[in-house]
Amino acid sequence: MDSNLPCLIVFIVTSLSTCTGDDHQYNNTSHHDYCILGAGPAGLQMGYFLSKAKRDYIILERNSGPGSFFHKYPRHRKLISINKIHTGRQNREFNLRHDWNSLLSDNPKLLFREVSTEFYPPADAFPLYLSMFETELGLRVQYGVDIGRIRALVSSTRSGYILTDQHGKVYTCRVLLVATGLWVPQEVNFVGSDLVEGYESISTNSEDYKNQAVLILGKGNSAFETAQSILGHASRVHMVSRSPVRLAWQTHYVGDLRAVNNELIDTYQLKSLDGLVEASLERIVIAQQKEDGRRKLAKDRKGQLYVTINKYIQNQPEKNKSDVTAEELLGYHIDNFSLRKPYDRVIRCLGFRFNFSIFDSSACPLHSKNAKGRLPRVTAWYEGHNTPGLFVLGTAAHSRDYRSSAGGFVHGFRYTVRAVHHLLEQRYHKTPWPSTRLLTTQLLSAILKRLGEASGPYQMFEILGDVILLRGSYCQYVEEFPLQALPQFSSLSGHEVSKQGLLIVMMQYGKKKIDYLGGGRAVTDWSKAWKSNFLHPVLYYYDTLPTEKEMKHRPRGWPLPRPKAIHHMVEDFLTEWDGPISHVQPLRRFLEHCVNTDLRAFYAESCFRFSLTHRMPPLFCRQGYLKQQGILQKSKMKHFSSAKPSTSTQYTDTSGANAAFPDYLAQAGASISSELKLDL
Repeated sequence: MDSNLPCLIVFIVTSLSTCTGDDHQYNNTSHHDYCILGAGPAGLQMGYFLSKAKRDYIILERNSGPGSFFHKYPRHRKLISINKIHTGRQNREFNLRHDWNSLLSDNPKLLFREVSTEFYPPADAFPLYLSMFETELGLRVQYGVDIGRIRALVSSTRSGYILTDQHGKVYTCRVLLVATGLWVPQEVNFVGSDLVEGYESISTNSEDYKNQAVLILGKGNSAFETAQSILGHASRVHMVSRSPVRLAWQTHYVGDLRAVNNELIDTYQLKSLDGLVEASLERIVIAQQKEDGRRKLAKDRKGQLYVTINKYIQNQPEKNKSDVTAEELLGYHIDNFSLRKPYDRVIRCLGFRFNFSIFDSSACPLHSKNAKGRLPRVTAWYEGHNTPGLFVLGTAAHSRDYRSSAGGFVHGFRYTVRAVHHLLEQRYHKTPWPSTRLLTTQLLSAILKRLGEASGPYQMFEILGDVILLRGSYCQYVEEFPLQALPQFSSLSGHEVSKQGLLIVMMQYGKKKIDYLGGGRAVTDWSKAWKSNFLHPVLYYYDTLPTEKEMKHRPRGWPLPRPKAIHHMVEDFLTEWDGPISHVQPLRRFLEHCVNTDLRAFYAESCFRFSLTHRMPPLFCRQGYLKQQGILQKSKMKHFSSAKPSTSTQYTDTSGANAAFPDYLAQAGASISSELKLDL
């Protein structure tokens, strides 16, 4: 036998394996239709929906258990997501409005209250809850898989993504769902940043700050949480950032400063040594003052950290050095400079950012234009702008509603994750977005029911809303669609819009700046509902789908383009919107204008009389009594006006236009709401 023959065989086999292309290159890897990166709340939530739909998926987590972020953060171990157990109601959907930690499932026992009953729960309870959620539902999670590289797979036969872990093992998938959250500390580069301690590594023992002067960079919840923990021990606590404090109860944004963390505002306003200052962090310098031309040793640094600004640093070529003379300190030039006294510690509490480093150029999402580029940029349906098949879930997808809604928090993104799942089912499995077929006479009661209990639109106000497709004598009710994707509604949902048009039901806050604790802050007159300042329902009517251009050029501050007609339901102190006169009757009249027919409910006696005296009885009678069904069993509508019709032609069929019915939706530039012309 030729001694070169074995080498020749090895060479041929190697050459064949190299030349056969991508289809063979990844045969020995782990392949799934869906790869979920991260076993935090968003990853497990998507895992539940994929498991329920019996899809091929895997959840990859680099740590040894779910929700690892919460083993360390928040550093002082108290969550600010409320856990309101006692609401006085037994309705599960309603109770989710006030349960900000539970994930969505069909199991009524898988609620956060099973692991904690505290209103502001301890952080350690959240990983316990996620572990319970994963175990009870049997989700497919692989732990200890640290994905270090993600690249796109494009070939003549398939597309997707290739993930490589720390051991070189490869995972391929058709769709990549990134749910890694935000965990990389946000930093700002300035002179002296090497002297600053990070929120991620500071001591949480308040005794370590005894009689120390502390400067905190940042004014978010992590900064105030840190300040609050040391108030009783530090000699003074100052906080600095570019922007003034934003209070969540004023902005309606739960990511702004919450009352549970804001005790320093009291000590500041009551002049008890603590304070807040506005300054650009990029311009400041954290410096140590030189003594006899030498820098003091670290062990002697107490009281020697000073704040100045870079324009006063004299030795410009060596600005990266944080040693300064007395003449370079701002207090030398401005004797009442707020931060002129030295500090023992400077702590950075600037939040977190998305980890872009694991993506190569073929798969890396773009940086968002808001949130200082800390988040990936995604479409209105949470897909990367330049990465088809890559979706971002959870906190990392907050760029769509940054500082405007709750998409960066569990009680918000549990619903956006469900919306993404509906989209995946339509795109990849031809399963249309879930919808309910209703008789038009049931529309009023269906809307009132949703407004009274639905948690998705309530938490994701102005972002998720119900879409009602009008189809004459019946309608199709589609719940919790991402409203910024409305121009793509048909392709994303699998439902077509008919010539009768569509209604959008959403929740909104008022846009006017007011004193939210002052007199006259609330509106109670239903005829002035459009002036409501607090959360309230708003209905938009369109005869055709808004276009992408219309969405882009919508009025400033509006979640949607200008509609054909709009109706605000007046804000309600109890958030129930069931007042017969203030809520229900104006809503019914608005719906009647949109569907072009009478939507009142009638007794059987009235229907009998109409059938004898009118050629076209009301729709309620035609869909109930005249079909030998009596009053519709599911209808809970009440009588708010006389059953006597004004004309026989008013009760027209909605399948066609009726010239006798008033043209309330004329395109005259005015929006109509319950026969009221409202100044929008």
